[in-house]
Amino acid sequence: MSGQQLRLLIAEDVELVAEAFEALLSTEPAFLVVARVGRGDQVLPAVEKHRPDVALLDVDMPGATGIEAARLVTEARPECKVILLTALPGSGHVHRALTAGASGYLVKATTGARLIDAIKTVAAGTIVIDPQLAADALRSGPNALSEREQQILRLVDRGLTTRAIAAELFLSHGTVRNYLSTVMTKLDARSRVEAVRAAHHRGWL
Repeated sequence: MSGQQLRLLIAEDVELVAEAFEALLSTEPAFLVVARVGRGDQVLPAVEKHRPDVALLDVDMPGATGIEAARLVTEARPECKVILLTALPGSGHVHRALTAGASGYLVKATTGARLIDAIKTVAAGTIVIDPQLAADALRSGPNALSEREQQILRLVDRGLTTRAIAAELFLSHGTVRNYLSTVMTKLDARSRVEAVRAAHHRGWL
């Protein structure tokens, strides 16, 4: 193995997509894929074990989101650069991705040549953001939801009722209802489900 090769980790829960990424990146002589995982909570252990230079993380994975995994990696192994990949062109997670320490944020529909170039650019210390995702982030602005509001919406997303959320967070039923009312107003949503969908779309959840 050449000392100039960049060591890569791929985190993607859809096996066919993971295989496609590995096949593509393995054709580049400057790259060496050293690990592949399918869950967000497997990312940091794999980074600790294989010491990749760049980790490519799917935003939506079981166990932990790509953004959560990115935060853990950049805190524990800051020398490992992280690129987040999303399947949703309208996804607005750019603010959260950068806050988590990611150096790249791209749509999966990007070309192979652009992905390869992005990996090399990020490894050299430059941040790479898909232009459309960057434009969407500027339009949506920073996250308007508080940490508690995000926490409650995540529990709604898991299917918990208002009373179950109150019990989970040791809050009163009325307090949770007030939080949800505020959240729906901020997101211009008519229901809790619509609020969750809107928050995901803006990258606020």
